Amino acid sequence: MNRLFCFLVLIAFCEGFSNENLKNAVHIFNNLLPKNILRVHCISDEDDLGTHFLSPEETYNISFHDSVFKTIIYCQLWQGNNFKFFKKFLAYRSGGAIVHYGKQNFWFAKEDGIYFTHGQKAPKLEYTWTNVSLLKG
Repeated sequence: MNRLFCFLVLIAFCEGFSNENLKNAVHIFNNLLPKNILRVHCISDEDDLGTHFLSPEETYNISFHDSVFKTIIYCQLWQGNNFKFFKKFLAYRSGGAIVHYGKQNFWFAKEDGIYFTHGQKAPKLEYTWTNVSLLKG
């Protein structure tokens, strides 16, 4: 019984290392109407990933390995005339002590809001846009 347990632990350990080269990724898609540019600015717990402008049907991709402690990525999206619609959201978070390999987060910017999926199911609405002019009050 002890040998079987050790063998199973060894196989599980090796399986974990076989995936260690798979990077995690955040994908942000501009699914807005034609001519509607999406402004994207993402920040991880380690880096400012800069500002990017996506035309409709373009995608911004971030690939990375989880940190041993925690990996967090926040993104801010703007769209509309003069980028008057805005949303800041948590685009990725690791499980702390649990390191992920090959985890995929797909975000879709649409006219009514921002949709999310891991890729196995249809994207669901997660956030609606905030009108920036209302924030300035």
